[in-house]
Amino acid sequence: MKKLFLLMLIASLGFTQACQGNEKSSSDDSQKEEMTDKKVNDDDKKATITLNKEEFKEKVMDYEANEEWKFEGDLPCIVDFYADWCAPCRVASPILEEVAQEYKGKINVYKVDIQKDKELATVFGVQGIPAFLFCPKEGEPQMSSGIGRTNEETKAMFKQAVEEILLK
Repeated sequence: MKKLFLLMLIASLGFTQACQGNEKSSSDDSQKEEMTDKKVNDDDKKATITLNKEEFKEKVMDYEANEEWKFEGDLPCIVDFYADWCAPCRVASPILEEVAQEYKGKINVYKVDIQKDKELATVFGVQGIPAFLFCPKEGEPQMSSGIGRTNEETKAMFKQAVEEILLK
């Protein structure tokens, strides 16, 4: 009888702990929702714009309709081919955001998640990331990959490309 009572007591404590864990999960879920809402609001403030395949065809190049390069945009642009798991991509992202803010109204900075839009990466021959497509209003685009050894070098690399390729 004592063994049965002890077993029920342990089971009861285990059940209580499990319920408390669920309450915490519920709290965690609401925190995650708040963070997601904040991320959506933060995305609204960003100068960089994430594109999917259809948006890319409208704003950069309709590669299905044109065999030759034909830029579709109003402003020259940088296209950042990235993935969330890529550490150098995460380094480049805030730097590109700074460049986008600095050149706002002169260039657009787009981002393409290669995990979601693998076709775009294939079409443009992206084999390593981060990769950057610099698209001037007139002329041929240029592709580069990788980042500098420091944030300053990376920003200087982007600014040089903007000045020499996009705004020449």
